[in-house]
Amino acid sequence: MNQWPDGWTDDRGDAGNGGNGYGRGSGATRPEGARVMPHVQRGGQPRRPQQPPRPSVPPPPAQQPQYGGVPPQQGYADGYNTGQVYGTPGGGRPGGPGGTGGHGGPGGPGGPPGRAPRTSPPPDWRRRIKIGSIVLVTAVLATSIGTYFWADSKMRREVDLSKVIERPKDDDCTTYLVVGSDSREGMTAEEKKQLHTGSAEGKRTDSMMILAACGGGDTLISLPRDSDVEIPSFKGSESGKLFPNQGRRTKLNAAYAEDGPELLVRTVEHNTGLRIDHYAEIGFAGFANIVDALGGVEMDIPKAFKDEKSGADFQAGKQTLDGEQALAFVRTRYAFAGSDLDRTKNQQKFLAALANQTATPGTVLNPFRLYPTMGAGLDTLIVDEDMSLWDLSQMFFAMKGVNGGDGTSMNIPISGSRGSNLVWDKEKVQQLVKQIQNDEKVTVTSN
Repeated sequence: MNQWPDGWTDDRGDAGNGGNGYGRGSGATRPEGARVMPHVQRGGQPRRPQQPPRPSVPPPPAQQPQYGGVPPQQGYADGYNTGQVYGTPGGGRPGGPGGTGGHGGPGGPGGPPGRAPRTSPPPDWRRRIKIGSIVLVTAVLATSIGTYFWADSKMRREVDLSKVIERPKDDDCTTYLVVGSDSREGMTAEEKKQLHTGSAEGKRTDSMMILAACGGGDTLISLPRDSDVEIPSFKGSESGKLFPNQGRRTKLNAAYAEDGPELLVRTVEHNTGLRIDHYAEIGFAGFANIVDALGGVEMDIPKAFKDEKSGADFQAGKQTLDGEQALAFVRTRYAFAGSDLDRTKNQQKFLAALANQTATPGTVLNPFRLYPTMGAGLDTLIVDEDMSLWDLSQMFFAMKGVNGGDGTSMNIPISGSRGSNLVWDKEKVQQLVKQIQNDEKVTVTSN
């Protein structure tokens, strides 16, 4: 059936056949105006009448989709797209009314489509502080433990006190024999010249002190190297041979020269009656290196003095001594009227100052000062086999206490001399030893 209006043809018609020529050209002088086309239902199927909208039934609350926490708008569905763009609910356009953000989703570009912007929770400072504290404590413990084992491994445990025979009874105090030797071990010819040590072979004791760390107070007692003592029976440290007591009297430092630290400990115990629990010895080089690693030690020198043999040349007053100056200070004896007795007083004074400065937070908590100091000292420090790093630290803190006025610093009481040897006052020495063994306050004084 032809659906075209009267007077029209399809695009295949022409004017000569009754067609109007539209679609393939027209022979008319001018084209006709536009005409309204009737509605044509294709396929012969009638158009279904539009059904009235049905009310939409919202899903149960538990199944309702949530977009950013806002449920979709409820109402009647009209069967057409709601106009959602990029996941915006309710037909809103991005960035406009009903929308939740710009391109890409809420909050601007790149956001997740169909979701409202998330707000970051406030920082949990309690949790952060707790975690930070745990990390800090763990790091400090790991560093401390590592440092302890490193330092402990560097200690030269070369003295075997089990070889010492006929020992005095033990007591509650911890007693150290602190020795400064004239060992030139590890020193170059230039260093020997600079430090005025000479080039003598072997080792001799240059200073000896007993440090008694007791509950009632610490006591530091200097033993002059020229002290007149008896060499007792002893067992050779190398040979194991027993040497009987021959009643031989000599200078105290001769015992060290004869058979080393073990015979020195045996001789000190025999002549004092005090049991030595630990032995610590340091040579010239180690002593100077410790002082330099600390950046010097401050001393208050009451009177100027000079000594060519030790290289000492000091003015009176407060000053900081470097390693070379410190060694000259503790070795000087010929510049003083009291010779060795005056020297031992300077040695005590300096050693206490050294311990006091070593045990300060500025050294202990500063790794750039602590490790060089420990390395310099431990490389040349010789101790007994049973001495731990803890025992060594206790020794230094006891010396610091003496310097701070919590203990007593003195020379062994002297009653006179025998030739060039200094004779001890036996009565006072016995009283001093008894007070230490009974953990009493020391009241004995030097002459």
